[in-house]
Amino acid sequence: MSDLGSEELEEEGENDIGEYEGARNEAGERHGRGKARLPNGDTYEGSYEFGKRHGQGTYRFKNGARYIGEYFRNKKHGQGTFIYPDGSRYEGEWANDQRHGHGVYYYVNNDTYTGEWFTHQRHGQGTYLYAETGSKYVGTWVNGQQEGAAELIHLNHRYQGKFLNKNPVGPGKYIFDVGCEQHGEYRLTDMERGEEEEEEELITVVPKWKATKITELALWTPALPKEPTSTDGPGQEGPGAESTGEPGEEAQALLEGFEGETDMRPGDEDADVVREESREYDQEEFRYDVDEGNINSEEEETRQLDLQD
Repeated sequence: MSDLGSEELEEEGENDIGEYEGARNEAGERHGRGKARLPNGDTYEGSYEFGKRHGQGTYRFKNGARYIGEYFRNKKHGQGTFIYPDGSRYEGEWANDQRHGHGVYYYVNNDTYTGEWFTHQRHGQGTYLYAETGSKYVGTWVNGQQEGAAELIHLNHRYQGKFLNKNPVGPGKYIFDVGCEQHGEYRLTDMERGEEEEEEELITVVPKWKATKITELALWTPALPKEPTSTDGPGQEGPGAESTGEPGEEAQALLEGFEGETDMRPGDEDADVVREESREYDQEEFRYDVDEGNINSEEEETRQLDLQD
């Protein structure tokens, strides 16, 4: 998460020693559009005013770095993009040759910072995205460090709390995507040191999380609107009768830690047996009725013949 803020490349001042090709004013100063090659090998192409870089221009360093943006009396000022020798770059506002205002820094490891800057450092509200993990810090910065209220967002959970010198400190909470929260606090403790390190003044502070409570899983059961029908009567349940505010079977299973397939619920086996026996019973009654109907038909024909005789 480092940048070249403390190693900013200095531009050499303009003077008549370097080569210049372009417009001049009546006093012979560089004024208007022009190109210059400075004694140290850097080059500048852009606008001048009274002998100084002023307005839009491009400054190229001999080591490959370059600045494309606005100038004010030889200073980077306004909107501009600085591309550093390692390939990282800053796009945003400048003031008095420093990153100042709102801007985006693209780091060589593909991390990015988008937010406020003050005298060349991350300062104010900003978001830092960690390219390797996809996590991001959204919150307050002070003199380049993560400090103040913030949210550290991960792929399936996030932490909300306060930070001090890049470390979480004090009360906070973890919020998980499944719908529960873990509340607690971070306590700063000193890292254990060996005997050979006892004489050193440097103390490494390690934040340790202590959970105090975990909120219950919040389940939501949608209430279906009731559609009145003519067949509804006392004691009959309509389409919305199941929405009583109580958790459904699936929700209840989750609350009780139930695991496994929910297709076959307790009692389904007995219900299948009853249904099968019912079907067999119905078939027997149907066969019985048919046979009985045939017997009645033969008796009727016999009676008709007897009457005819």
